[in-house]
Amino acid sequence: MRLLKAAFALVLVLAVVDTVETSAGTAEPMNPAPTARDIALIDAVTWGVTGSTVKAFQAIGAEAWLQAQLRPSAGSRLPEAAQTQINTLPSAQKSALDLAAEFDAQGHAANQITDPVQKAAAQHTFQQAMTDIAHQAATRTILRALYAPDQLRERMTWFWFNHFNVHQYKANVRVLVGDYEERAIRAHALGRFRDLLEATVRHPAMLRYLDNADNAAGHINENYAREIMELHTMGVGSGYTQKDVEELARILTGVGIDIKPENPKLKPELQGKFIRDGLFEFNPARHDFGDKVFLGHVIKGRGFVEIEEVLDILSREPATAHHISREIATYFMSDDPPPTLVDRMAQAFTNTDGDIASVLETLFRAPEFTASLGKRFKDPARYVFSAVRLAYDDKVILNSAPIQNWLNRLAEGLYNHQTPDGYPMTSSAWNGSGQMMTRFEIARQIGSNSAGLFKSAESDAVDKPAFPLLENALYFGSLNRMLGSPTRAALDEAVSPQDWNTLFLSSPEFMN
Repeated sequence: MRLLKAAFALVLVLAVVDTVETSAGTAEPMNPAPTARDIALIDAVTWGVTGSTVKAFQAIGAEAWLQAQLRPSAGSRLPEAAQTQINTLPSAQKSALDLAAEFDAQGHAANQITDPVQKAAAQHTFQQAMTDIAHQAATRTILRALYAPDQLRERMTWFWFNHFNVHQYKANVRVLVGDYEERAIRAHALGRFRDLLEATVRHPAMLRYLDNADNAAGHINENYAREIMELHTMGVGSGYTQKDVEELARILTGVGIDIKPENPKLKPELQGKFIRDGLFEFNPARHDFGDKVFLGHVIKGRGFVEIEEVLDILSREPATAHHISREIATYFMSDDPPPTLVDRMAQAFTNTDGDIASVLETLFRAPEFTASLGKRFKDPARYVFSAVRLAYDDKVILNSAPIQNWLNRLAEGLYNHQTPDGYPMTSSAWNGSGQMMTRFEIARQIGSNSAGLFKSAESDAVDKPAFPLLENALYFGSLNRMLGSPTRAALDEAVSPQDWNTLFLSSPEFMN
C-alpha cells in the first residue's frame, strides 16, 4: 500500500509534465531498432504503440507506413476474432431504418398499455433495449480502435464524431448512433470534408439530435443551422451573422426523417423534388422555396440543390479551412498549435478542396509536429485505448464493457456528451487530481489482471486467464529510452510485475 501511495504521489506531481526525455536509437544494419522519434510518431498517429505495430512499421519503413495510414487500402481488415464479434452483434444485421421502425413499434406498443405497472415495465424494457443497441455500437468502435490496422482512420473517426457530435440519449439516437458513426463518419474520416459534411447533414441521428426534423417552412427551427456555422464549419467569430443563420435554417427546411414505409402524398409539381434514402427524407412540401441570401450569395429557391450549393460554399470558406485545421492540430499536437502551421494546413485544405488526408500529411511532416511528439497529454479515450493496446497487443478482448465503464468514469464516455460542441481537447480538461486518481485505479486494474476483458458477455462465462507483461521486448528495445529518471526510479522499486505494470501505466511519460 505504501508503494502504491508513493506511486500515486508521483503521478500527481509529474502527470502534466510537458516534456519527455528521449534519445535517438542507434540503427543497426539488420532490422534496425525504431528510434524514440519513431515510437513517438507511431503513438501519436495511432491509438497507442504496440509490439505488432512497431514490427509493421519496421517491415515497410517510416514513409510507407505513414502513407498506408493516411491513405489505407480498401482491403484493410480487422483480425478475424475481432471481426467475428462485430458480425455477431444483433444490430450488425439490421439497417438504421429497420432498427428505427422496430423500436418505434415497440415504443408505441408500450405507450398503449393501460395498466400503470405493466406500462412502466414495458417502457423500461424499451429503454434498456435502446441502450443495448448503443452498447453494441460502442463495442464495434472499441474493437476497431484496439485492433484495426488503419489506426489513423479510427483516430479520425473519433475526432470527427466529436466534431459532429450527437448525444445518444436524445430521443431515439441510441438506435441510430452506430449507423451514424459507421456510414456518416468512418466512411469519410480521411476523405473530402465536403462529403463528410453532407453525410452528417443527411443522417437521421444528426437531424433528430439538432431538431432539423422539425424545421419546416412557416415553423423555422434554427438549432442545426446555428451549429453548422458555429461548430461544424466556419467557427465562432468568423464573420457570419445571425441573418446568415436564419437564411441557412430556411435553406434546410424540409430536410428531415420519415419512418413510414409509404412516401407522403405530394402535388405533381413537387414529386420530382422529393428525396428518400432510408430514414432520410427531403420533403419539398415542407421546404421554403423563397430566395435567400447566404454569406453574400443569392440562393434561388429550388429544393435540395440549395443545400448542396451552401455546403459547397461552406466547405470552401477560408474560415472553415482554418477552423478545421486548428482543431486537427489541437487534437494531435497541443492546446495552442503554432499559427503558422495551422495556416499551412489550411492552405493544404484549400488547395486540395478539403482533402483530409492531405491536411494531416501537412501536419505530420511539419517540424513543429516533430518537436511536439511525446508532449501531448492524453485525453481519457486515448489513455484507455493505448493502455489496453500496449497491455494485450493483438490478443483480442472478449468483453468491451470494462472499457466502456472506464471511459464513463473518466467523463469521456462514447456518445455521452450532451451538447453539440463535443468533448474538450485541451489538457486542462483532463489533468485534474480527480482524473489522475481514477486513471491510477484503471492502471491498476489493467496492470494487475484481465479486468474482465476476456470474459464474454454470457452470464455464466468465466474470465479467461490473461495477464499483461509490459516489461517486455518492446519496453527493453524502445520504450525504456523514453522514460525520465524519476519514473525509472519508481519502476525499480516495484515488488511485482503487477506493481510494475501499474506504475508504468501511471507514469507521466505514458500519459503523454
